Amino acid sequence: MEQLSAGKKLDHAFEELGKKKTLSFEVDLDTDVRSLKALDAQSDPAPGEEMPDEAAKLISGARIRVTVQSRKPIDESGEKDLVGMAMKISNSDGGLVEYRVIGDYAYMRADMTAFGKMTGAPVPAASDLPPEAGAFKSLIAGKWVKFGTKEMEKAGAGGRKGSPAPAPSLDAKTQQKLVAALREVVAREVHFKTADGSDGTEHVTATAPFRTLITRLFGKIRPLVKDLPPGMELPTDKDLKDAPATDVKADFTLKDGQLNKVRMDLAELAEDTKVRKLGLTLRVGHGTRPTVPVGATELDLGELMQGFFGGPAASDADALDYQDLPQD
Repeated sequence: MEQLSAGKKLDHAFEELGKKKTLSFEVDLDTDVRSLKALDAQSDPAPGEEMPDEAAKLISGARIRVTVQSRKPIDESGEKDLVGMAMKISNSDGGLVEYRVIGDYAYMRADMTAFGKMTGAPVPAASDLPPEAGAFKSLIAGKWVKFGTKEMEKAGAGGRKGSPAPAPSLDAKTQQKLVAALREVVAREVHFKTADGSDGTEHVTATAPFRTLITRLFGKIRPLVKDLPPGMELPTDKDLKDAPATDVKADFTLKDGQLNKVRMDLAELAEDTKVRKLGLTLRVGHGTRPTVPVGATELDLGELMQGFFGGPAASDADALDYQDLPQD
C-alpha cells in the first residue's frame, strides 16, 4: 500500500509541474576535486589529456539554473509554444556563462578568463583582438552580446548548399511515449518509501538497482528509436552489462503535494573508493528569469565568420519586435 501511495504522490507532483506555463529549476553538482580527478582517471585519458586541477576546481560545486516559459502548459507545449528560455551556469567563484533565448534573439555572456583557466588555454584580452572581431570583443570582455537565432542556424550550416540541416527536436507525441515508457519501468523496478520531514514536507525515497533500471528503460525506448532525432544511438544490453549493479537512491521532497527538491548520491555508482563525494541536487522553483538584457551588443555571425574567421557570410535574419518584453 505504501509503495502504491508513494508512487502516486510522485506521479501527481510531476503532473502538477507539467501544468505550469513557467518552469524553473536549479541543479547543483555536489563533488570535490579529488572525486572528479578519480572519475577522470577511470576514463583512462591519454598522457597530457588528464583533467587539469583548475578545471576540476571550477566544475566542483557547479550550479545550473534554467527557466522555460511557454504559452501553453509545459506538458502540452511544442517548440513553437516556447516564448523564453534562460540558463545560467555558475560555481562558488561566480557566474561562468549565461544564455537566454527570447523571440528571435539569443543573448549570451561568459567569463572567458575562467574558461581559459579551465582549458589551460589563456584567452587574449579584448584589447588585443583585431578590429575585425567587432562585437566579439564584448563577449571576450564578459559583456552581453546578442544574435539572431535564424542567423545562428544558417551560420552553423556554413551557408553552403548541401550542408546538413539542424537535427529536429522531439515532437510532443514522442515525448509522451518516452514519459509513458519511463513511468512503466519506474513502476516495476523502483521501490518507494515515504517519511515525514520538517516544515510540513514529505520525503519519498526511490531505490532501484542501477543496471536493471537502465537496461529495462532502454529496452522500452528502443521501439521508439525511429521517432528519435537522426544519429541518436541507444546502448545495447551488451553495452550495459558492465554497468554498476549497485542500488541507486533518489530522495524527493514534497511540500503541499508539490515537488520541491530531488537529491541523488551517485558516489557508489563510480565503484571507486577515491570517489567519496558525488551528488546531484535539483531544486524546483529556482531559476533565472528570461528577460532582455540591457545594452547587449549585436554580434553579426556572418560578418564574424567572413572577416574574423575567414568563413562564408550568412544572410541577415528577420527580427521581430519584442519591445514589450521586460528589461533586465
